[in-house]
Amino acid sequence: MAKITLKGNPVNTSGDLPVKGSNAPDFSLVKSDLGAMSLSSLAGIKLILNIFPSLDTSVCANSVRKFNKLAADRKNVMVLAISKDLPFAHGRFCSTEGIQNVITLSGFRDTSFGKDYGVEMTDGPLAGLYARSIVVIDEEGRITYTQFVPDITMEPDYDAALNAL
Repeated sequence: MAKITLKGNPVNTSGDLPVKGSNAPDFSLVKSDLGAMSLSSLAGIKLILNIFPSLDTSVCANSVRKFNKLAADRKNVMVLAISKDLPFAHGRFCSTEGIQNVITLSGFRDTSFGKDYGVEMTDGPLAGLYARSIVVIDEEGRITYTQFVPDITMEPDYDAALNAL
């Protein structure tokens, strides 16, 4: 289990992020149209999984905006913004913010993603939500980069994630 913080207070996660070089665990998450999207359906595409607690926080929203801008001109790259927010909230956020280069996915139906990726917070005020983290997956489904953001109130290392592509 990883140890991160929320404003300096310790928070535990359900596990650790997948190991660099390993095959990414498959998942099935809910798109904003309520359909499912799986990792296996994205074979051949480089992925940045931008994982966070909720779009209703300024840091989470900013990470989606920033990846939307940074990934816009990247070929064969898809950014997946993953939280437990309902798909309706994802859709509203993307419409309001003009987000077009990020796919939002919700883990509200299936708890396996949080456990398989080790990102579900097990204690603290946000227990049950996902810890802010980044996972980069190459076109063959292998993990090339991971980051648990040390404090949930901090932004991820965008440059390191993009360089791992």
